Order: sequence, then structure tokens, then C-alpha cells
Amino acid sequence: MENLKHVISKNIVDLRKSMNWTQAELAQKLNYSDKTVSKWERAEAIPDIIVLKAIADLFEVSVDYLLVADHEEKRPSSQQVSRHQLHNRLIIAFQSVIGIVLIATIGFVILKLFRIELDFSAWMTYIYALPAVLVVLLVLNSVWGKYKINFVIISFLLWSILLIIYLSFISKNVWLVFIIGIPAQAIILLWASFRLKEK
Repeated sequence: MENLKHVISKNIVDLRKSMNWTQAELAQKLNYSDKTVSKWERAEAIPDIIVLKAIADLFEVSVDYLLVADHEEKRPSSQQVSRHQLHNRLIIAFQSVIGIVLIATIGFVILKLFRIELDFSAWMTYIYALPAVLVVLLVLNSVWGKYKINFVIISFLLWSILLIIYLSFISKNVWLVFIIGIPAQAIILLWASFRLKEK
């Protein structure tokens, strides 16, 4: 048991230092005191299984990684991993957005070439593409990004949909659709506040 304490202790210290975090920063991310983290790192105490899982998730390793003394593979530094991952994620996000813009452009060109008459101008295809772009960004951010940004994207999505309704049905009182956005935005802000306090 003593040996296991020291193994877990060393692994927590190594992982924390690989991220250049202080004990206080790690404690804050886990919602524990820095004194508790200090006890773990001095092998005076062992985190319970739920906390071990939280630590493993935080450092993107398995719980087994925390329990094993000699790791066959050295864990790559977080900076290298995050740079590579960030680069790939940005490329995927950029390609997704460009793909949607390409579809909107094809629609625009077809409408102009064949002089198809609709109730809206051909340039509106780009406006209609905006919610699709935001939905893709929302999905990608939910998987890879910071949770807080989702609420910003959802807000933009709400207002872009209201803008489409307004531009599609411009008449005397259609501007009233923007009034819907006020309580809807308030709900998003309250939801964000609630969810972020939980996190």
C-alpha cells in the first residue's frame, strides 16, 4: 500500500509539472484544496477512485497510468500534443466552414446562371448558410473546445435564425421577431450561468 501511495504521488507530480501547473491550480481544477493536493503529492494520502478518474481525465491518461510506476511510453509533453491537436482541429473546423460556404456559393451561382426567381435574392444563400456554419462550430466546440464558448455560439445561432426570418419575410411588422430574441437570450444567459457554476 505504501508503495502504491508513492507511485500515485510521483505520477500526479509528474503530470502536474508537465502542464506547468502549481498545486493550487491543480486543486482548483479538481475542486479540492491545495493542502489536499499537497498530501497526495507527499504520499500522505491517496485520492479516492472518483478523484483518480477526474485526475486521469484532466491529464488525458487512463487511471491505470496513475497506478503504474514504470510507463513503457513516456507521455508526450502536453504542449506538443496540444499544438498538434489544435492544428488538426483548426484545419477540420476551417474545412467544415469552407465546405458550407462552397455549398452556399454553388446555390448562389445556380440561382444566378439559370435566373431562377425565388421570393428572396440569390445572395441570401450566404445568410442561410450562417446557421449551418454555427451548428458545425457548436458541434466541434462541444467535442474539442471550451464549454463556455458554446453559449456564445448558441447566442449567435439564435440571432442568425431571427435575422433569416426577418430578411425572408420583410414586411411592415416582421422586425418584431427580434423581440423573441430578448427572452431567448435571457434563457441562454441563465442556462450558461447555471451550467458554468456546476462545472
